[in-house]
Amino acid sequence: MTTMTKDLYTLIQERKSVRKYDPSFKMTQTELEEILTAATTAPSSSNLQSWRFIVIQDEATKKELRAIANGQEQVETASAIIAVIGDSDMYKNVERIAAQNVAEGHMDEKQKNTMINNAMNLYPFAPVELRQNIASYDAGLISMQIMLIAKEKGYDTVPMAGFDMAKFAERFELPKHHHPIALIAIGKAAAPAHGTSRLPLKEIARFI
Repeated sequence: MTTMTKDLYTLIQERKSVRKYDPSFKMTQTELEEILTAATTAPSSSNLQSWRFIVIQDEATKKELRAIANGQEQVETASAIIAVIGDSDMYKNVERIAAQNVAEGHMDEKQKNTMINNAMNLYPFAPVELRQNIASYDAGLISMQIMLIAKEKGYDTVPMAGFDMAKFAERFELPKHHHPIALIAIGKAAAPAHGTSRLPLKEIARFI
């Protein structure tokens, strides 16, 4: 087992959902930007990167958000709340993303055109509900990366889906093609997280 693998398993084991945060501890915007930038290496459907974020650090805004999030304490006491947003119009960025892939040497012009054609032949004609589901799936992938990267940097997190998504969209003036998916509290734990059990693998996996 390599050092990298050991470190990964340590992070996976040590990452827990923390709900008690030190409200006096403040992360910097630079630290949050570093975590999000690293997390965007996550895979996404057709590499369209349908995730968007609203990072809330302002104390008054966090207090407002707490009311939208069913009064969950960590919304107000964590250093920041990362709202993970899905963009159901993600395909509209395909030309920009494909051109960047060429500029960075990841694909040639032929592959770029194939990527653009495939996306534009599929996504604009797919039902909005399907595109929202794709964005939600992508959001799950990047959210896990955010939490593991945060843990590696010494921070704690908890993901939350228990909030009024319609009120959130209204409060933060989301366009129609953006839908809130999850909130991630991030900061320094004020109390350890509770341990949790897992079902045995033989009950949840089939090997054929």
